[in-house]
Amino acid sequence: MKKLFIFVACALCLGACNTTGNQEAAQQERDSLQRIINEKDMELDDIMGTFNEVQEGIRRINEAEGRVTIADGNPESASSREVIRENMAFIQQAMQQNREMIAQLQEKLKNSSIKGTKMQKTIENLQRQIDTQNARIQELEASLAEKDALIEAQGDAIAGLSNDVAALTEENKAKTEKVQQQDKELNSAWFVFGTKNELKEQKILTKGDVLKSGDFNKDYFTKIDIRYDKDLKFYSKSAELLSTHPAGSFQLTKDKQGQYELHITDPQKFWSVSKYLVVLVK
Repeated sequence: MKKLFIFVACALCLGACNTTGNQEAAQQERDSLQRIINEKDMELDDIMGTFNEVQEGIRRINEAEGRVTIADGNPESASSREVIRENMAFIQQAMQQNREMIAQLQEKLKNSSIKGTKMQKTIENLQRQIDTQNARIQELEASLAEKDALIEAQGDAIAGLSNDVAALTEENKAKTEKVQQQDKELNSAWFVFGTKNELKEQKILTKGDVLKSGDFNKDYFTKIDIRYDKDLKFYSKSAELLSTHPAGSFQLTKDKQGQYELHITDPQKFWSVSKYLVVLVK
């Protein structure tokens, strides 16, 4: 009986040991499966994170493209050109980032334990979106370059016209000044008054003749404009016109102090014989 008891007890112990071993093996298998699941989840999260970043990049590029299109409606504006430059620079940078992230997605999927064809097709569809967007951006760049060239050509043409206008303006100014100078010369006359000795010293009066000497001192005369200078004062109580001027074109009178002054009543007639007026005073 004692031997039987010992046998049964051994059998029970052996059964208990087998049960414990099976439980430990099952737990290890569950832990291994959980690690695999966790790793796949991490891989999938990583892939989907990159995927979402690419989609966000595509969305932001579309927005920037829209801003460029709106600004392109007024390409001559300085603010519009600045908007276009800033957004095109952003688009180029975002496109490059998207290309790099797509390459990362392809590499991650290649090395991943996730071998789903659906994921591969999703990435291929994303690549097609980027390719379509890239083609559209290239067309936009070509259009902008064409408009830039047209604006530059227009700018050159305008600059050429501005130069022509400036040259014509300068030419007209020179002509106007020349005409004014000629007009001034045509309406210029010179007068002098002095004693007999003073006039002789300046060779204006030579042997009783007026302005016969070719080297009389012209600087001794005062220049006037016959259109405006019609009243001349001689500051003397004795005055005699020695140069020839038509009668009826002037009046020689005295002021309140009894000093002579000349009033030219018909300038064209008065200066028609000579543009030099010589008056003898005492």
